[in-house]
Amino acid sequence: MNARPTASLVIVDGGRFLALRRAVEPMAGLWETPGGFCDGFERPRDAAAREGREELGVEVRIDDFIGMYVGAYEFQDERLPVLDCFFFASLDVSAIRLDPAEATEMTWFDLADPPKMAFSTMDEALVDAARLQKSLLSAK
Repeated sequence: MNARPTASLVIVDGGRFLALRRAVEPMAGLWETPGGFCDGFERPRDAAAREGREELGVEVRIDDFIGMYVGAYEFQDERLPVLDCFFFASLDVSAIRLDPAEATEMTWFDLADPPKMAFSTMDEALVDAARLQKSLLSAK
């Protein structure tokens, strides 16, 4: 079975990142980064922007690519392989309108010390995001 592509956002503000509390299974109630599955032939970068609009109700600017991570997703009693593509993103935080079908709340966490996330690929991506952000900031 081939891995299914997904696209996710790491929205940063200084040294912190935006996390959403999942409203749906699998992993309902746990923290996640905004994102979801790519549609058909949709490019991951485009899917990331679309997922941001759908989940946060605001236009999202896709910034630097963080990386790709192989993981798993439980769907209809089946464990599916996924290839999660993560991007840094920015948006007007004051305009966020959470989709209650997707998330019950949002909060900011320290990027250098994130909580356990809903999916292992998010844990991996946040470690790399913290490292990349540090190197990007020191290069300026």
